[in-house]
Parts: sequence; structure tokens; C-alpha cells
Amino acid sequence: MASVVADVDGRLDVEAVRSHFPALQQKQKQVFLDNAGGTQILGEAINSIRTYLEETNVQLGASYNVGQKATEKYNQGLQAAADFLKANVDEIGIYIYLSSQSTILVPDHSSVIGPSTTQLFSNLSQSFALSFPDDAEIVCSSIDHEANIAPWVRLAKMRNLKIRWWTPSTDPGHLKLTPENLRPLMSDKTRLVTCTHTSNILGTIHDIKAIADEVHKTPGAMLAVDGVAFAPHREVDVKALPVDFYSFSWYKVYGPHIAVLYASQPAQQRLTSLGHYFHTPADNLSTKLGLAAASYELVATIPSILAYFGPDRTKTWSAIAAHEQRLQEVLLDYLNKREDIIIYSERSADSKLRVPVISFSVKGRSSKEVVDKVDACSDFGIRWGHFYSKRMVDDLLDLKTDGVIRVSMVHYNTEQEIKELVSVLDRVLS
Repeated sequence: MASVVADVDGRLDVEAVRSHFPALQQKQKQVFLDNAGGTQILGEAINSIRTYLEETNVQLGASYNVGQKATEKYNQGLQAAADFLKANVDEIGIYIYLSSQSTILVPDHSSVIGPSTTQLFSNLSQSFALSFPDDAEIVCSSIDHEANIAPWVRLAKMRNLKIRWWTPSTDPGHLKLTPENLRPLMSDKTRLVTCTHTSNILGTIHDIKAIADEVHKTPGAMLAVDGVAFAPHREVDVKALPVDFYSFSWYKVYGPHIAVLYASQPAQQRLTSLGHYFHTPADNLSTKLGLAAASYELVATIPSILAYFGPDRTKTWSAIAAHEQRLQEVLLDYLNKREDIIIYSERSADSKLRVPVISFSVKGRSSKEVVDKVDACSDFGIRWGHFYSKRMVDDLLDLKTDGVIRVSMVHYNTEQEIKELVSVLDRVLS
């Protein structure tokens, strides 16, 4: 597979990029700008699913020929997931091998595959249900997707624990999580801090390394990060951050509808297993949290996703960031000039500060009305709503009726598409 970086300057070849996505080759034109809800899937991943189901659709761990091939493909998927996260391969030990009883044995696993980030965080919270002390406190970001809020609220209610809400500001233009606005919420009772790497509404990038360093100043405190809105746009390195838990969904990163949760080795030791009593080793992350929820044929697509980014993934991600900055510059230049537009959070197009997930509202107009008019006169797929960040949209943005208008771009979008979207918005808002 050819790299998506085309030249020595590292500039993205967008036409080459688009050729990898069958949805972008359809005769019926649709401009996909709801990518934060789910990106289009790579053709290579689609082909991988078909091949797996045709050739290796058997239970893992068997000693016969096709069973071994299926197990190998699954292992390769897990290996690729670890590689994508830059997790330590020796620590991961994600291969599966056969015992004399044809049992699947998985050595030290620092990631687990599941159906969604929502489900994986829910499983994680259940694993903590018996291990947190009675006086434990949980710090929850109030600008997160509900996937990284609801499990902790449920846990706190079940165990009568205290939730401290991490609200960075009451100003909707400055909703950024920082170590400074976290620090007053920390105490010697803090056991977990939860936050997003990038809000799926605001697009602002948070300095997770600095936040992790602040969290880890408190003995016993851990950090759980929702990376769903970050992973489609930037390279993830869980060791460099360094987080205790990190999750994202592959269907937001050009793959199928599965997700991955990373857990550091020290954090894993504090989890209680949700798995069957006879599963060994008992301290394996998949045994503890997986609950057999990883679709084999979907896990097997992950190597094709990794291969898409080429042999020098850092260079590819750099090219993607540069291209996406040009995309968001086009839209933000227009929105910033209009006095009737309210942009939520970061107004700059600097790729160091934000990803191209841009939300706004129009003074005197409902978000639904604007999107309906865009739908009626164009092929642009944008959305209105709260996008499961309802607490923030209702309480901090005060948009309880129909939420924000969101335009979420990725690197297969073109500058021409965004220029045409600006023209459509200009007509609709005139």
C-alpha cells in the first residue's frame, strides 16, 4: 500500500488519500462533514472483513489449520492496535498461543478490544466497583462525551463516592482543561480523574501529559482519557503522555465499529476481573474487561488501518495536521468574520491548538433550522445537536433546545469542499 504522504515536502496527496475510501467514489455525491460521528472506512479494511469471513470464520484457539490461521489474524490485529498506540510490545505480549487443551492464553495485555469506547469505559468502571475505598473521590470533566462521565456517576452513586466536577470555565469561549484548573479539585482521596484529549464539540486539544503529571502528584490517583475525537487527527503515544487508561473507537479512525482501551501495567493491578473464574491468567486485561466482545473479523482489519499511514507514521500524521489546518482555516476565517456567529472554544485554526471539529451557533436562529436549510440546498452532511456531550451543551453553552451546529472534517476532505460549504452557509445565513 502506498503511503498517503506524496512528496519530499511531506504534503498530503489528497486525491491519493481519497482513492482508499470507496464511499468517496460513489456516483451519488455526498460531502461527509460529520466525521466526528464516524469516518468513512478504508477499502482495505472492508476487503479484510470479507476475506476473514470467507477464509477464517472459526473460533480462536483451535489446533486445526484454519483455527490457527484465524488466531494468527486476530493476533496481528491486536499487535497493530498496540503499535498504533505506541504501547510497549514487550509489555503488551498480545500473542495468543495454544495449550494442549486448545485454550486461548493471552500473556500480559495492556489493551483490550470492545464494541465501543462507551462500553469499554463502562466495563472499566464496573471493575473498580469493589476496589475503590469508601471515601474515594472521582474528578470528572464536565466537557466530556457522556461515555467518560456516565460510568463514573453510576459508580459514585452505587458506592456513595464523591464526584468533583472539573469545569474549566463558565465562559463558553474558554473551555479548556488545564493542570491549573484541575489542581484545586485534587485531594488525598482522589482515586481517578477522567477527561477528554479533545472535545467532540469544541475541538480544543488538551495537554494530557501536563494533566497526567498533575494527577500523578497525588499518590494512588489515576487518569482515564477519552481519545475518540483526537485519534483520527493526531498520533497517539500512550507512554509519552503518560496515562493510566486511554480509549478510542476505530470507526472514528477509518475502520469498523470496534474500540480499544489501553491500561498501564500498574493500573491493571488495581482492576477486578469481570471475566469467568476459570480464565487464566487472571491478571490479563482482556480477561478482566474484554467479556468476549471483540469481533474477530473487525479486529483483523486493524493492520490494514495501520498500513494506510505508511512506514513513517509520524511524517504522515504531520502531513495530516498541516492539511487539516488548511481546511479549518477556510471555515474559521469565514465564521470569525460574522458578528452573528458564536464559535465555541478555540477560534484559531492553529493545528497545535485544535483539530478540525468546529461547533458554532447563529444568533437568532435555531441550529436545526440552519442545518435543515443546508441539507435542502446542498450535498453537505453537517449536523446539529449535543452529540452526547449534553451536560456541556445544556449547562455550559446554554443550548438546551437543539445544541450546536457542528462541522467535523478529516484529512480526506478537500479545501474546495470547505470553500463550497462556506458559500452554502453564506446563502443560508443571508
